[in-house]
Amino acid sequence: MSASGFATKTESGSLQPGESEVLPPVELVVATSVEINVTQTREEIAEVQIHVEETQRLLGVVPNYYVSYEPDAQPLNARQKLQLGWKFAVNPFAFGISAFIAGIQQADNSFPGYGQGAQGYAKRFGATYADFASGTFFGNVVFPVLLRQDPRYFYKGTGSKKSRFFYAISNAVICKGDSGHWQPNYSSVLGSLAAGGLSNLYYPASSRNGVGLTFENSLIGIGGSAMGAVVEEFFSKRLTPHGRDSQPSR
Repeated sequence: MSASGFATKTESGSLQPGESEVLPPVELVVATSVEINVTQTREEIAEVQIHVEETQRLLGVVPNYYVSYEPDAQPLNARQKLQLGWKFAVNPFAFGISAFIAGIQQADNSFPGYGQGAQGYAKRFGATYADFASGTFFGNVVFPVLLRQDPRYFYKGTGSKKSRFFYAISNAVICKGDSGHWQPNYSSVLGSLAAGGLSNLYYPASSRNGVGLTFENSLIGIGGSAMGAVVEEFFSKRLTPHGRDSQPSR
């Protein structure tokens, strides 16, 4: 090499003084996209699912919150059970049906200790709604939270009509635990007993029957749950516009 320190190649391959070797261009490749995998927690998936359930209404009117059409529905935490119960209890339909039943009781003079007129009707309405609200909170919130049980009905939709029928009525006495396993429905039974016992506080003294009224109302509650489950299994999905799978991303 020369004193200048630069040299180039000649046709024979040697470098001449004052010339430098030309290097090929260097390309830098920069990634333009980054793949990020986001995994939802069970609580987040459950939140998506109950938001769908809160839009479910039979014929677009009657709240149908406590049925899940998800084949892999996630368990609810305590806050979500309270949220579902609260929205169900204060739904306008609950007040409307209570008013309707109170009107029938007024016409039949059921619970005559309440009397007649506006005051008698108000008492019947209050008692009817109290039965509904206490049954909802004891059976669908308080005991499910304490006993870690799921208050919802899980739609089966497959199998013979006979198997689906017995599956439906059995849900009055069995339920899914938060663990996903089936177990005795202590929440529903204890909830019915608690609501039945509470009713002794506001029914007329002449209509109270202590333990008898408690168990009578409890059996009515359990029977109603069984009948409601049969309706859910065979009819409600076709009558519920939003009765569909939410399919949350995972």
